[in-house]
Amino acid sequence: MKIGLLSDTHGYIHPKVFDFFKEVDEIWHAGDIGNLETAKNLASFKPLYAVYGNIDGHDLRVSLPENRIFIREGLKILMTHIGGYPGRYAKGIKEILIREKAKLFISGHSHILKVVNDKKLNLLHINPGAAGKNGLHHVITFARFNIDKGRIADLEIMEIERAS
Repeated sequence: MKIGLLSDTHGYIHPKVFDFFKEVDEIWHAGDIGNLETAKNLASFKPLYAVYGNIDGHDLRVSLPENRIFIREGLKILMTHIGGYPGRYAKGIKEILIREKAKLFISGHSHILKVVNDKKLNLLHINPGAAGKNGLHHVITFARFNIDKGRIADLEIMEIERAS
């Protein structure tokens, strides 16, 4: 299964998202989508699995969860917007990870691309950075990867200078 992963679009979808995600089976969005139109545009392209973020309004909060726990290809995933990262998880996140035995933890919010192994909890954390134009980041980032029999492989990152 091929996954396209992004976060923090803030109402903007860079045109290169559609080419980079052309072969993915699903798009996962780790919050701060920005508006319902952005979510609908992504969902009309590929199946969308998303959580709401702190800037998302009522229209997104009534249709999306704050935390999403799901399984793909035998891999248990926890996705949330404000989640922190290994060693500095946001309040309550570590407890959910332990209880659910998630092996992939996805969060957004920081606008900083990170891929970190948490050896203590035996999981991989991915923050795809920020795919939108708003924020302090200088580079737009999003990712894609494969999941096969519970394993993540072929992680690729798209980086685009924000000025372009």
